[in-house]
Amino acid sequence: MRITVYTDGAASGNPGPGGYGAVLMAGHHRKELWGGFRRTTNNRMELLAVIAALEALKGEGHEVTVVSDSKYVVDAVEKGWVFDWEKKRFAKKKNPDLWERFLRIYRKHRVRFQWIRGHNGHPENELCDRLAVAAREQPGLPADEGYERMGEGGLF
Repeated sequence: MRITVYTDGAASGNPGPGGYGAVLMAGHHRKELWGGFRRTTNNRMELLAVIAALEALKGEGHEVTVVSDSKYVVDAVEKGWVFDWEKKRFAKKKNPDLWERFLRIYRKHRVRFQWIRGHNGHPENELCDRLAVAAREQPGLPADEGYERMGEGGLF
């Protein structure tokens, strides 16, 4: 069974409070995921949405289409940039902690990416955006440890 995953991320202030949202769909099954952090970036949340969705899958070897409005994420994978970054141990690249985590789960499935224009009326993309925005507005958000470890003077 093919699984379709819609994802989105949002940060207010970039850096600022951030959230991600994902909708997983397979046949009549549907699952929504979201989460937020007190200080992060939009690109981190876009990537974390994909990671959270893939990590939520039970088992391995699924055929997955990830539909995202993030050129950062889609192009990094579809154009093969992330694999070159990995060979160079992510030297001088942003978000190495998340890219390494992504690659671990990505390799457990057969994943392809599809870019979609954001805020263009697509129901699942719009829902992911609402989930991401609501997640970043929750009180008492946890730290994005990867972002805070790098600090504002880091690679973000």
